[in-house]
Amino acid sequence: MIVPDVALHIRQRGNDRQACFRHESDRLVYLSNLGDLCRRWRCALHAYCLMTNHVHLLLTPSDEDGPALLMRDLGRAYVPYFNRRHGRTGSLWEGRFRSCLVDSPEYVLGCYRYLDLNPVRAGMVGSPAGYRWSSHAANGLGRDDPLLTPHAEYLALADEPTKRCRGYLGLFASGKDEALTSAFREATDGGYPLVGDALKARLAAAGVRLERAKPGPRRENEKEEIDAQPELSTAK
Repeated sequence: MIVPDVALHIRQRGNDRQACFRHESDRLVYLSNLGDLCRRWRCALHAYCLMTNHVHLLLTPSDEDGPALLMRDLGRAYVPYFNRRHGRTGSLWEGRFRSCLVDSPEYVLGCYRYLDLNPVRAGMVGSPAGYRWSSHAANGLGRDDPLLTPHAEYLALADEPTKRCRGYLGLFASGKDEALTSAFREATDGGYPLVGDALKARLAAAGVRLERAKPGPRRENEKEEIDAQPELSTAK
């Protein structure tokens, strides 16, 4: 479900959970392609986190087809590079990307936080500021990042950039929020929205599924992924 001008959380992971980034140069190439394609397909990127074997993005598309075209062209640009660089062939990504709509201050800012805490949950760093390959340095510390367009809920944290960063860092003062973390994982896996009451009513009237499917046996390849995976060495 894609709604123009409503934020979308996207997750794409490596095939068989294998690494999709092996060196720093891989992430730099990916981000360069991502920035170009966000501009081409009119998707405003708000936050990102490049893990070892998967990627998280938070963006708002201007058009319904924008995210699919963006991810298609990103694969067409990045996968051939990665295969040449590392002497491999075949698919890199595990099928299509997963996504969920994100709307309302609770869920939009919660998604920012969820992305930034990925490397912390994985045990790769002690705090979001210690991880280089996410947007935390821009959103929380004020570092310039030309890839990013602030979401309206982020801008609403304060009317001045320094205060806004301080307000953003305050989102991390409460420690872990397992319920919200589970909500993002389940909604992204299931493709159902995490939205406020107004949009929820509109989607319900349109017949959109607003909750996960009834519990039952799941195939082995559908079991919930574990965000944590040890970071690979960047040594050549």
